Amino acid sequence: MFQHKHPYQPFIKENTTKLIVGTLPPPRFSTGQLLDRDVDFCYGSYYNSLWLYIDNIHNLNLKYDNSLEAIEQRKQFLVKEKIGICDIVESCDRKKIDASDLGMTNIKLRDIIGYLVEYTSINTLLFTGGNSKNGPEYFFRKHIKDYGIKLERVSNEIPRIHQFHISKRNIKTVSLTSASGSANRAIGSMPLYKQLKAKNLNFSTFDFRLMQYREFF
Repeated sequence: MFQHKHPYQPFIKENTTKLIVGTLPPPRFSTGQLLDRDVDFCYGSYYNSLWLYIDNIHNLNLKYDNSLEAIEQRKQFLVKEKIGICDIVESCDRKKIDASDLGMTNIKLRDIIGYLVEYTSINTLLFTGGNSKNGPEYFFRKHIKDYGIKLERVSNEIPRIHQFHISKRNIKTVSLTSASGSANRAIGSMPLYKQLKAKNLNFSTFDFRLMQYREFF
């Protein structure tokens, strides 16, 4: 049994307004066995395209390697845009050492609500995945039950948007389509993607995510 611990502390500043919430980086980020094009930072996996979308949207010319410069580029962007990162899973056990959310057992969650109480400028949570089992929205729904909080639906269109109230604040949640390559099959079955693909055969799953992410990043 492999105990998979999150390798990074939450990245949140006093003026952070948006918080990216995922689950866990792949196990190699916890064991230090990074690939050449991995970045030793949140969402630094070569196979997770979140930073590629952000790079494309903001023309950041980011590095994709193990250098300290690559890490600092991402931190500077987050600070400038008032975006934080706080994945919801602190640790889990895995029988198979892979990055599958479904393979997580004995899961310990981070106290996202506690961070929202501490950092009062946060008004939006950006989930890097939806409400499927062991996804970030799924875990968040489980987490907020302990606080007697419920999500109220704002929009059922993809990306689905909800809201909730805490300490007299209204917090919006956005369930983005996962930036992981494993989500490509699900995207391919979405009616909107099929419509856009029919109009432009060159339209890709990358383009679909880019269109979606541009609104929130």
